[in-house]
Amino acid sequence: MTNLQRIRLERGLSQSQLAKAANISLRSIQAYEQKAKDINKLQLQSACKLAKVLSIRPEDLLEGGEA
Repeated sequence: MTNLQRIRLERGLSQSQLAKAANISLRSIQAYEQKAKDINKLQLQSACKLAKVLSIRPEDLLEGGEA
């Protein structure tokens, strides 16, 4: 499970709700959650949008791997 998926589930948000709130595509959310690793630095802009919606630091999405 990626950090994004874990945090999203802790917040009780569906993938669709998060995508809409962060103004990014549902397909992007699904792709991030299917990866074995968390969001990489090339996807930092999306990570910043997601972090803002989830009220976390963008770094929280970049750290770790599977939780």
